[in-house]
Amino acid sequence: MQSPISTFDAPQLQSTATPSKGSRYARITARSLLGFTFCFAGSNGIFQFLPQRADGMPHAALELATAFAHSGYMMPFLGAAQALAGVLLLVNRCVPLGLVILAPIVLNIVAFHLFLAPQGLVVAGVVLALELYLAYANRKAFTSLFTKSA
Repeated sequence: MQSPISTFDAPQLQSTATPSKGSRYARITARSLLGFTFCFAGSNGIFQFLPQRADGMPHAALELATAFAHSGYMMPFLGAAQALAGVLLLVNRCVPLGLVILAPIVLNIVAFHLFLAPQGLVVAGVVLALELYLAYANRKAFTSLFTKSA
């Protein structure tokens, strides 16, 4: 008689098939680009080392950014979340967690540029594409989020 532990099948998070070299390099490149982008942007949100430019920004977008900055907590909090997720992607640890942290941030970046500042929509689209590609590449880690619980 087998013990219950030996018959338990743990869910597989990694595919048993090895990805092709091109696929592996695409994942590394996308993860690195997204990681560097959010690590840098998050650090700037915390430490404010880049000058804030308002020229060319639409009035509604400027009002929203100003309100976030004047709240006192929003920009450092957002910066910390971005930096944390960026570091997780860069060190290739807990990548699905980093993607989950970034998902609402990326959606807000796209919405901001879609509705308030369309001149940055191309960059926002690239960031969204990287996020979606990495989510798809790590889709097995997200299956438990979409299963019906008993």
